Amino acid sequence: MTETTSTPTPTHRGRTALVTGANKGIGLEIARGLGALGFTVGVGARDADRGATAVATLEADGLDVFLVPLDVADDASVAAAADLLERRGGGLDVLVNNAGITGSMPQEPTVVHLDTLRTVLETNVFGVIRTTNAMLPMLRRSTAARIVNVSSGVGSLARQSAAATDGAAGPVAAAYSPSKTYLNAVMLQYVRELAGTGILVNAACPGYVATDLNGFAGHRTTEQGAATPIRLATLPDDGPTGGFFEDAGVVPW
Repeated sequence: MTETTSTPTPTHRGRTALVTGANKGIGLEIARGLGALGFTVGVGARDADRGATAVATLEADGLDVFLVPLDVADDASVAAAADLLERRGGGLDVLVNNAGITGSMPQEPTVVHLDTLRTVLETNVFGVIRTTNAMLPMLRRSTAARIVNVSSGVGSLARQSAAATDGAAGPVAAAYSPSKTYLNAVMLQYVRELAGTGILVNAACPGYVATDLNGFAGHRTTEQGAATPIRLATLPDDGPTGGFFEDAGVVPW
C-alpha cells in the first residue's frame, strides 16, 4: 500500500457522512472536520442527550449536521439509523466507523473475564460489521463512497510481536488489542468483496489521543487524532483501499 498523501478537496457539499461515536473525542473532531469540508454529517451517538449537545456545538460553528441516535451493538438501533439517513440525508457517501470501547480491566489473558471479551468484540468488531452492512445499500449508490474504520496501532501484530518499548504496542490487553486486529482482518474481507465497486475501505490509527477512553492519558489532541480518518474519508477515486494508515504513513499489519 502507498502512503496517503493527497489533500482533501475544498468542498464536498451535497455529500453525506455518518460518524459513529461522534458525540465526543475523536469522533466529534472527525465530524467537525468533515463538516468544515462541506459534508452534511450525521452525528452518531448512543446517548441522545450527549449527541444533541454535540450537534448544537457543531451547528454553532456553522456546520450542517444532524443527530443520528445509534448504538452499534443493537440491531434495531442500527436499522433505524439507516432509515433516518435515507430519509434525512438522502443516502450516504462516507461511513466512519469510530465507535469503540476498551472494556473493563484487568485484561491480562490469564485473568481477563470472557464477558469482557464478548462485550468488546460486540462493539469494536460486530458493531462495525452490523453498521457497515446496514449502510452499504446507500454507499453502493454513491459515486465516491468511502468507509473508514478507526482502528489502532495496538492491533498491529508486528508491533505486538516486537514488544515495542516506545508505547506503540500498548499495555497487555487481551480484549481491546485483539479486537482491533480482528477489525483489520475483517476490513480486508470487505475490500476483497467490494473490489471493482469504487468503494474505498481503509483503517486509520489516530495515535495515542487524550480521550476518556484512556483516562485522558494520551499525548495527542483530538484534532491530531482526527486527521488521518478525515484524509481517508476524502480520498480521490484513485486513492488506496485496504490500507492501514497513521499520520506517519503505513502501519505494519
